[in-house]
Amino acid sequence: MWANPDWRGGLYPPHGGSERLLDDYARVFSAVEGNTTFYSGAPRAETVAAWARQVPSGFRFCFKLPAELTHQQRLADIEAAFDDFLEALAPLHDRLGPLLVQLPRDFGAEELPRLQALLSRWPSWLPCAVEVRHSEFFHKGDAETVLNRLLISHGANRVMLDVRPLFSTPAGDHPGLQKAQHEKPKRPLHVISTGDFPVVRFIGHVDEATNLDYFQPWIERLVLWIKQGKTPFLFVHTADNLRAPQLARRLFDAVATRAGLPALTAFPGECQASLF
Repeated sequence: MWANPDWRGGLYPPHGGSERLLDDYARVFSAVEGNTTFYSGAPRAETVAAWARQVPSGFRFCFKLPAELTHQQRLADIEAAFDDFLEALAPLHDRLGPLLVQLPRDFGAEELPRLQALLSRWPSWLPCAVEVRHSEFFHKGDAETVLNRLLISHGANRVMLDVRPLFSTPAGDHPGLQKAQHEKPKRPLHVISTGDFPVVRFIGHVDEATNLDYFQPWIERLVLWIKQGKTPFLFVHTADNLRAPQLARRLFDAVATRAGLPALTAFPGECQASLF
């Protein structure tokens, strides 16, 4: 997501229209997790063309496969719809990161042949990331072994959903924590890179110190993957997402210091605020 009005005055200038939000976002961050396709399906051709014009060549869109395909049809008989979806994204061909296949919480081992069929016809040029949520994939048993082998054999990346910060305390009367803890699956964190584009979704708490504490082990892991020639994608959320950009910047800085990466540019909203 990038069109969040709560980020005005920080990531974005406090005033202005929505037409420059993606441009401002892409001036700072190099990838975005695209949730809109999960709920609304393929975007219109003119919308995709506009997105392509607004971001630099190194930027990557990581869209989610539509819920109609993953949750309603459960990957069954989706070949034509999947091809249509990729065709709609064609103008972004060189700006696509891992396409996210987020599966339902009750999508278990017995349905893995459907995932295998999808991965077997997956385009070689397009990275794939699969997020499973069924509890049997987190017990280090046969189901998880079969899943991981399937992903490795196709070079697909298993999404690592880290909800430890989110569930580190009771929600209390904080509405953001209540909502996030209700929506996010409470699953163990299994750190495994099954492809060349590891995807980490870090679901933070509203308390920054808690987030920084849980993120420390990720620094070494991300640096290791970078040294191995992999391209990790780190997506950062918080329970209310009010300061998610600031948290993302701080976490990136921690990795950049160790990996020798260039620092992020200043937030456009902060730059504008400094003029007054």
